[in-house]
Amino acid sequence: MYGERDLRARPGRDRVTEVLRPTAVAAPTIPTPGTAIGSLSVAFTRERLVRYAGAAGDFNPIHFSDHFATALDLPGVIAHGMLTMGVALRVVTDWAGDPARVTAYSARFTKPVVVPDDADGVEVTFTGTVESVDGPRVTVSVEATCDGVKVLGAARAEVDLGPAAT
Repeated sequence: MYGERDLRARPGRDRVTEVLRPTAVAAPTIPTPGTAIGSLSVAFTRERLVRYAGAAGDFNPIHFSDHFATALDLPGVIAHGMLTMGVALRVVTDWAGDPARVTAYSARFTKPVVVPDDADGVEVTFTGTVESVDGPRVTVSVEATCDGVKVLGAARAEVDLGPAAT
């Protein structure tokens, strides 16, 4: 998002370069441990999986074919783990106001998100809670559940709520 972007739209046009600069985003106030920072529910559909596969270049058939998924003893087509992990982080970035405030993020995949072949898909719910605070550094734990089952374990993000860089 930062740096230069070539805005040339047609052959033969003069090259136009736009320099993108980060903008300061006000940080939330420093919370106390135990504070809920928000929640998010997202429908995972087969269409979402196909779109993610195209963007990520991950065309493993377990993410779109029941035949291949069940041949590997999976309960059905499963969502990409990195898609689940990325959507989970939205709880933190929405709260922090700027994704650049996240300095570290990790999670374990505990259960697959099985995505049915219908228009509704499956709902995954993400919630964030402040785990610890050390000055402007805040550790947030994220819980991800699908049909009442935890699908991410030990999901934690480190967030720097110090003054935004200008």
